[in-house]
Amino acid sequence: MEIIAIACDHGGYDLKEVIKDHYANQFEFLDLGTSSADSVDYPEYGQKLAKAVTEGKAERGIIICGTGIGISISANRFPQIRAANCTNTTMARLTRQHNDANVLALGARIVGIEVVFDIIDTFMNTEFEGGRHSRRIEKMSVPA
Repeated sequence: MEIIAIACDHGGYDLKEVIKDHYANQFEFLDLGTSSADSVDYPEYGQKLAKAVTEGKAERGIIICGTGIGISISANRFPQIRAANCTNTTMARLTRQHNDANVLALGARIVGIEVVFDIIDTFMNTEFEGGRHSRRIEKMSVPA
């Protein structure tokens, strides 16, 4: 079973728990917090997840905050991380095909639960196309 790192701030806590429950038979989750809806700082959780994926503790990750924006910015500070904030399945499909995204960012206050499930299904089941996209990925993975 594939190990998926998952992390959130307080705004994403409820959605994180729903995702873990819904996908319990498909993935093993490495839960990096937070563990309640009490206020926390999202950069800490984006960084924890990015570090876990970078270190190979999980192949891919899901990060959640209120909008998906702040936590994805935090995770993307790591050169090996390609976190994409997706609000629909087209974004999820294209970011896997073209960007080889390894982290899915979600906005708990932006996307409804059924759409979240569709986005996750698409993200997890879409392969990277490689080819011309590979050289672009290499350019993104080099620190500026």
